[in-house]
Amino acid sequence: MQRALGERFVLHRSRDLLLYEYDGSIDKGRPECVVFPRSTEQVVQVMNIARDYDLPIVGRGAGTGLSGGVIPTRGGVMVGFSRMNKILEIDIENECAVVQPGVVNLDITRAVQAHGYYYAPDPSSQKACTIGGNVAENAGGPHTLIYGVTTNHVLGIEAVLSDGTVLEAGGKEQDRPGYDITGLLTGSEGTMALVTKVIVRLMRSCEAVETLLSIYDRPDDAATTVGELTAKAITPAAVEMLDGVMLRMVEEATHAGFPLDAEAVLLIELEGVREGVAEQLRQVRSVCEEAGAREVRIAKTARERELLWKGRKNAFGAVGRVSPTYYVQDGVVPRTRIADTLRHIYRVSEKYGLTISNIFHAGDGNMHPIILFDPRSEEETRRTRAAGEDILRYCIDAGGAITGEHGVGMEKNELMPLLFSDDSLAQMDRLMRIFNPDGRLNPGKVLPTGKGCLEVRTPAAPHKAVVW
Repeated sequence: MQRALGERFVLHRSRDLLLYEYDGSIDKGRPECVVFPRSTEQVVQVMNIARDYDLPIVGRGAGTGLSGGVIPTRGGVMVGFSRMNKILEIDIENECAVVQPGVVNLDITRAVQAHGYYYAPDPSSQKACTIGGNVAENAGGPHTLIYGVTTNHVLGIEAVLSDGTVLEAGGKEQDRPGYDITGLLTGSEGTMALVTKVIVRLMRSCEAVETLLSIYDRPDDAATTVGELTAKAITPAAVEMLDGVMLRMVEEATHAGFPLDAEAVLLIELEGVREGVAEQLRQVRSVCEEAGAREVRIAKTARERELLWKGRKNAFGAVGRVSPTYYVQDGVVPRTRIADTLRHIYRVSEKYGLTISNIFHAGDGNMHPIILFDPRSEEETRRTRAAGEDILRYCIDAGGAITGEHGVGMEKNELMPLLFSDDSLAQMDRLMRIFNPDGRLNPGKVLPTGKGCLEVRTPAAPHKAVVW
């Protein structure tokens, strides 16, 4: 690896590897080395070396993922894409850009906003997360409600398979014939290929944007509002909900203007042509008030709008002021079941003796309960994991799923049999092995392994299983 990439770009000492044994989830696992290629050709070299030594290989972007997607379950080689961070082409005429996987999500918008364009998918970590990771996890964000998730904005992909083959799928032109390999690889969580280039769709900036904050004394009334918006065929660009526990943490950290005595708020954004947004604003305000909002505030300036979104986007960081760490879940339920699910989450909080705050994409029912806990306590960590599984099982029973945007990773793969039959899971495995026949690409992710805990090898003791 050092001969292929240079000594500076291969890490193997324990003190260096410590930085790469975790992501934004709560599991850990250490690679045996971390490499930093700067081109597709070097990724091919890395793949070939890993194949020759029969080593597992895991791709890593910024490490902001929340499902253990980049945790090495069997040691091996981690490929970090931080050096492949160039915007290769901006094609305004065709409304697309060609980028390497290490490009930070928000940097695309910054590069094209002078032309009146932007990149729509906006995960809360968009200032840090990278396009390669977004593609692997099929990331979403607050504006998923109207614009869709990452797969709706990826036109083409270049990727390297486990045998070193370079695959190209999709392109700038619309509706290219053949199988949708681009759609298949988007959301495959690094189990089929390592993405080395992405063609992303650019969108023209909207003529008008309005942001409002709807304030409630009862979480149920906020949940009812979401259902009423749907019933009246009103589709905002974003509908975000924060419960009282979360909004107080956010307000104390960011001073975004959330009322500390409220039990829930909805952050709603409208986009489009000026006349249409004005009419939609009137309708949304009316629905909020009829559903029980005690107050509806409309951002009067761009600064006020930015401050409200700062509160939403920095929410996870705000939790760090009051808890050593937290465990984020990602269940999805029908919009009509949001209120029921919130009530269940509060029951889970009492059952396991844990503080749980809620901030989520209410418009599409993507719940993000955040469980506060101290990882230094094994017993509290056990209760936290049990609480998370309890919530996800309820989401499934409510007619939903175990993930909306964070991916399955190693956090939820053992719950996949609750959603899919044995035959369906077997077919998924056969499909994955067409691209990854020996299972070396990101092993132990997405599909169930039948194990109740994570076993990984560490460089210091390669023949000893370590349970984290």
